[in-house]
Amino acid sequence: MKSRTRKWGLLTAVGILSAIAVLGFTWSRYLGKVHQHCIKATGMAFRLYSQEHAGALPYHTNGFGDALLLLVKDQLLPNVSGICGPGDNGVVLSNALARGTDVPEEQCSRVYVQGLSESNNSMICVLFDRHSVPGGDHFYGRGKPIREVCLLDGSMQTIGDAKWPEFSRQQVELLIAAGWTREKALTYYPAAAPIK
Repeated sequence: MKSRTRKWGLLTAVGILSAIAVLGFTWSRYLGKVHQHCIKATGMAFRLYSQEHAGALPYHTNGFGDALLLLVKDQLLPNVSGICGPGDNGVVLSNALARGTDVPEEQCSRVYVQGLSESNNSMICVLFDRHSVPGGDHFYGRGKPIREVCLLDGSMQTIGDAKWPEFSRQQVELLIAAGWTREKALTYYPAAAPIK
């Protein structure tokens, strides 16, 4: 009887340990595919950049893609992953960085609203995912489609597709209050444009 109890106890322990090993392996592989493009780290890089540049955020005359590369060039980000959206392997930005070429804005997976400084309203969004993806960066491929956004104060929010037009309208109004024209603000937030 004791050997039978011992046998079942041993089989149960092996089963539990096997399940833990499989779950651990699966979870580590899952974590390797998510949260590679940390917008929170980029928010911190913006704050550090502004401290080193008299309150100004990165700006480049060739567009916001080149402005974002300044965070990597100034070693405020270790690589381009923080300025790439979920699902973007960073090839466009990495190639531009290595070759010293310009970054076409339309090829950026994250949109950077350049021309702001730390003196602007902290609720202005300075960086956002160009397209929503299920789960965003933190839970890539799982859940409802969302965009991750970084506000001027460095904080992050997630905005679902249903709320994106209203968020865009609010951002346009904040940019107008900061002295922008409506037309310029709408280039960043076309979802805020009135339906014709």
